[in-house]
Amino acid sequence: MAYLDVSAVTGWHAHVYFDSSSRDAAFAFREQVMTVLGHIVEMGRFHERPVGPHPLWSYQIAFTPTHFAEAVAWLTLNHGALDVFLHPNTDDALRDHRDCAVWLGHSHQLNLKVLGG
Repeated sequence: MAYLDVSAVTGWHAHVYFDSSSRDAAFAFREQVMTVLGHIVEMGRFHERPVGPHPLWSYQIAFTPTHFAEAVAWLTLNHGALDVFLHPNTDDALRDHRDCAVWLGHSHQLNLKVLGG
C-alpha cells in the first residue's frame, strides 16, 4: 500500500449536522465554537437544507493542519448530541469524503454522487 504524505492535507473541514429539532442546539454550539475557537477557525454558512454531499442541514468549520489537534480535541469533547463529519482537504475530494472521514457522534450516508462517486 502506498502512503500519502501528510503534506497533501491543505486544511480540514468539520461539518456539524442538525435538523429542525436540533437547530437551536446547533446554533448555540456554533456560538460556542466561535467564542472558544474563533481565533483558529473559519465558520461557514448555516444551511437549513442539505448541501453538496451532506445529507442533513449543516455548517462548516474550517481550520489548518496546524490547528488540527486543538480544534478536533475541543469538538470531540464538546459536540454533545450533534454529529460532526470531519475530513481533510487534499486534491481528491471524493477520497477525502469517502475514505478519509472521521465521525464524532453518529455517521450518516453521504451523497457521494455530487463528488463523482
